[in-house]
Amino acid sequence: MTQAEIKLCSLLLQEHFGEIVEKIGTYLIRTGTQPLRIIVSDTGLLLDQVKKALCVLIQHNLVTYQLQKRGFVEYEAQCKRVLRILRYPRYIYTAKTLYNDTGELIVEELLLNGKMTMSAVVRKVADRLTETMEDGKTMDYADVSNTFVRLADTHFVQRCPQVPETPETPEAPPPPAPTLVINEKDMYVGKGKRRRSCDEEEDGERKAKRQKQDGESSEPPPDDGIYWQVNIDRFHQHFRDQGIVSAVANRMDQTSSEIVRTMLRMSEVTTSSSAPHTQPLSSNEIFRSLPAGYNIGKPVLDQYLTLLADDPLEFVGKSGDSGGGMYTVNLHKALASLATATLESIVEERFGSRCARIFRLLLRKKHLEQKQVEDFAMIPAKEAKDMLYKMLSENFVSLQ
Repeated sequence: MTQAEIKLCSLLLQEHFGEIVEKIGTYLIRTGTQPLRIIVSDTGLLLDQVKKALCVLIQHNLVTYQLQKRGFVEYEAQCKRVLRILRYPRYIYTAKTLYNDTGELIVEELLLNGKMTMSAVVRKVADRLTETMEDGKTMDYADVSNTFVRLADTHFVQRCPQVPETPETPEAPPPPAPTLVINEKDMYVGKGKRRRSCDEEEDGERKAKRQKQDGESSEPPPDDGIYWQVNIDRFHQHFRDQGIVSAVANRMDQTSSEIVRTMLRMSEVTTSSSAPHTQPLSSNEIFRSLPAGYNIGKPVLDQYLTLLADDPLEFVGKSGDSGGGMYTVNLHKALASLATATLESIVEERFGSRCARIFRLLLRKKHLEQKQVEDFAMIPAKEAKDMLYKMLSENFVSLQ
């Protein structure tokens, strides 16, 4: 990690959590994995202060812990996760555009608090929305709850790992640190420990409101112990999909981009964010899933899919002929093309179009001698030499 990144992490931690948390976080970023007693002795802070700071950092997923074989616990800072704080406003704005003000406030509360139970988020968001409404109007808890479930269904929020429920035995002492587990099937189930019927849910809503009016709650909420967090990878997947869709719109037309958007939307929950391409989708499935306002016939859709599959950039690939043709979005190829286009535009902006021509040539051919560069790019020897040196001096090309 560079010094500039460490400095930035330090400033972010100080701004969001204060001096003590910043001191512990920056120490762990600089030194790597450390046990509690070493952190206390090296930072010169009180044991209680270090424990509380570590609790805050773990709550916000900025530090992880691991139980070592010798029985002590070591803590490790997650530098990339600290830098993600810079993107919090973008995550919140995305939630607003997709799920209105309610979605925006749900994501904001979860980012501000790190981890929360669903009932606590729903209560806090409903109260905040009620404050902004006209006199006498209140925000219904059920509406907020429904938006939360929709965010969970589309994987923008997910359950946190939990301590497994094991029967307590008096003779076995508890481990120094709990081992957290999560069941893949339950990660995005937006209800309590069991699915409740509609009547039970309504009773729960009424009970929650009554408790709120009484100002006290006699029993824990049904989701007590089930905590939720924002799924940052899912937001990054959404940004990636948006980039691919706008690139297709710029290269071809709006209808092509809408077809690709539909394919990505159909695959968003079934395809992992690191997969090289989406699940194969048949032409018939894509046709059925197109937005209602798009009045294009099946033959026209097939023509568009053929055009997209034949395009040299290969954003869309054909993987079979069943169901009218099976198509995938080549995520890695699309991202590589977008990254290449960005690099080329930077070189063109900084050094001019003829330098960009040489740069594109080197990207395509990988290695070229100076004489070959001059011949292929059709640029006089002296100019080509100057341009290569200019790009070499700023580390855009390397010499071998």
